[in-house]
Amino acid sequence: MKLGKVEFCHFLQLIALFLCFSGMSQAELSRSRSKPYFQSGRSRTKRSWVWNQFFVLEEYMGSDPLYVGKLHSDVDKGDGSIKYILSGEGASSIFIIDENTGDIHATKRLDREEQAYYTLRAQALDRLTNKPVEPESEFVIKIQDINDNEPKFLDGPYTAGVPEMSPVGTSVVQVTATDADDPTYGNSARVVYSILQGQPYFSVEPKTGVIKTALPNMDREAKDQYLLVIQAKDMVGQNGGLSGTTSVTVTLTDVNDNPPRFPRRSYQYNVPESLPVASVVARIKAADADIGANAEMEYKIVDGDGLGIFKISVDKDTQEGIITIQKDLDFEAKTSYTLRIEAANKDADPRFLSLGPFSDTTTVKIIVEDVDEPPVFSSPLYPMEVSEATQVGNIIGTVAAHDPDSSNSPVRYSIDRNTDLERYFNIDANSGVITTAKSLDRETNAVHNITVLAMESQNPSQVGRGYVAITILDINDNAPEFAMDYETTVCENAQPGQVIQKISAVDKDEPSNGHQFYFSLTTDATNNHNFSLKDNKDNTASILTRRNGFRRQEQSVYYLPIFIVDSGSPSLSSTNTLTIRVCDCDADGIAQTCNAEAYILPAGLSTGALIAILACVLTLLVLILLIVTMRRRKKEPLIFDEERDIRENIVRYDDEGGGEEDTEAFDMAALRNLNVIRDTKTRRDVTPEIQFLSRPTFKSIPDNVIFREFIWERLKEADVDPCAPPYDSLQTYAFEGNGSVAESLSSLDSISSNSDQNYDYLSDWGPRFKRLADMYGTGQESLYS
Repeated sequence: MKLGKVEFCHFLQLIALFLCFSGMSQAELSRSRSKPYFQSGRSRTKRSWVWNQFFVLEEYMGSDPLYVGKLHSDVDKGDGSIKYILSGEGASSIFIIDENTGDIHATKRLDREEQAYYTLRAQALDRLTNKPVEPESEFVIKIQDINDNEPKFLDGPYTAGVPEMSPVGTSVVQVTATDADDPTYGNSARVVYSILQGQPYFSVEPKTGVIKTALPNMDREAKDQYLLVIQAKDMVGQNGGLSGTTSVTVTLTDVNDNPPRFPRRSYQYNVPESLPVASVVARIKAADADIGANAEMEYKIVDGDGLGIFKISVDKDTQEGIITIQKDLDFEAKTSYTLRIEAANKDADPRFLSLGPFSDTTTVKIIVEDVDEPPVFSSPLYPMEVSEATQVGNIIGTVAAHDPDSSNSPVRYSIDRNTDLERYFNIDANSGVITTAKSLDRETNAVHNITVLAMESQNPSQVGRGYVAITILDINDNAPEFAMDYETTVCENAQPGQVIQKISAVDKDEPSNGHQFYFSLTTDATNNHNFSLKDNKDNTASILTRRNGFRRQEQSVYYLPIFIVDSGSPSLSSTNTLTIRVCDCDADGIAQTCNAEAYILPAGLSTGALIAILACVLTLLVLILLIVTMRRRKKEPLIFDEERDIRENIVRYDDEGGGEEDTEAFDMAALRNLNVIRDTKTRRDVTPEIQFLSRPTFKSIPDNVIFREFIWERLKEADVDPCAPPYDSLQTYAFEGNGSVAESLSSLDSISSNSDQNYDYLSDWGPRFKRLADMYGTGQESLYS
């Protein structure tokens, strides 16, 4: 193909050369159509040479320079006196001129797509003087186009989309190819389009490049993507034209043309009856071949016996129908439910409704499984009321629970002590009767919220919970009192009948009709001449002065007892004392000072006397501290601190006892005889509960009883011993019992025994046993010689 293209180009070049030579009459110099030429110092003359445009064929591949044209002037007589020169674009580098003949040649291959024309200037000079004989003129060499560029798709490859099921002729996308050849010359740049791959599904407009659908009812679910190859060919598609191709990927976009369908006509699921409310029972999904918004579903329960028990919603991510529980399940009440569920597209396309209903139904059967359930209370909350005056042990109310299972196991009740930390209430384990265990006080806690636990007798791990709210009813058990600690003052210049204080009362009780308090002075204060009280009948009272002329020097503080009675049944009362201080006031009645010290000091003790009293007080305090310190030091030996613990000390005595016959070192009877009578010492910090009596002499008692009695007696003595440490300590006793029928086994007593055994053989055992042989041999008298 490449060789044929070169030959075709040579053919076009020959045609162009023929046209150039045939037009030489227009390219040569001519005096016709010449324009006037003005030269300074001369008369007006006519231009002696003009020419038209030159044309040269592009892509010349010959070995010789390509002839372009010829320049000639009428001044040139052919005797070689005129020479021609060329300047401008490409002069000397691309275009050369024969200075004698004026022939112009192109020395290089030209490409119109790189530069379409060249502007040059020509001039004729006198060869001897080198002066112009003609004025310089411009001319243009145009590059004549040949079909050397194939069409190109600058925006390819293309991607496009078209809805599935589109009718024939639906526009998909427009492709455009460009040809670098000259569109004004010939057909080199005239392009037509055709489709090489993609038929019979798509077609392309030959002139515009618009791709359209060629088949109806193309289904995305069958095939969703097509690869098209589009060709653009110049020379109006004729043979010999150049071509270029591009690919177009066409994707069928989805439309809602497929209804939802359940894969199965029925489903069955098993759920335990203990499944909590809002739990997921099952997930079902209707299949839809569409995608995106066209596959969005809506589910609903259209029929069945579980309309109020279950509900269905849609998972927006997976488009599944989620069946959840709305109410508690009870195997004993109902063992199964049947639901009729419908699935439909959220947005149906009316164009495809003729294909059938865009919905589908299926049946879901739910089997309820029996589980061992905890006891259930007859009410979720038991409100109860009890008076705060009720006696301990009185019945408040009763709760009831039962085992919902078919076994109907007995139930036992208890109170969750985390909700009754103070143990105010008890409950009967069998009957569920709640009683008071302590005295109640409404002012401490007005409402008790307790939790009652109900456990199955056969399976204690099954525990039900009931809630009881016990409201404590109020009784009038609190007397009224002042609402606050009043700081009442009266001015020295107060007038009779002047209100100096307004008081009110509070009561911790809460009567149903509200509080009503009555104020009055006590009997002892009724006849006082200083102050009076007025009950305002609105739970307040006013304190008024009865006279004037109060003086701090005479009395700086007055105590006024006020009697307050409430309206309860029975009514309660209290006496509250109001402290009234006499103060010096300004003209507006505002207290300035209430201190009577300035008036008391001149009439009382002198400063020296006060200092002496203060010194005495300090001395007494010092003596008291010394006495307390000494007493504490005396008590210290009774308590062993950590630094002086006897267990951390080693006491060494260089005293070796005289053995069993040494009766002077210590009293052996205290260790041997259990019957030694000791003086009972009473411990001051322990109140004795049992008075110890002298024990009778033991006769014949088993050894284990003797030792137990011995330890018990020593334990009691340690408990009441005032010198014993206050903490636990180890007591060691060397008690061996009252005696043995075998008598003593000591070797010291063997010397006086009447044993018939002969120990003379010891002297035969060597010098190591000589001492024993002397002691127990026949010659015993030698021991005392």
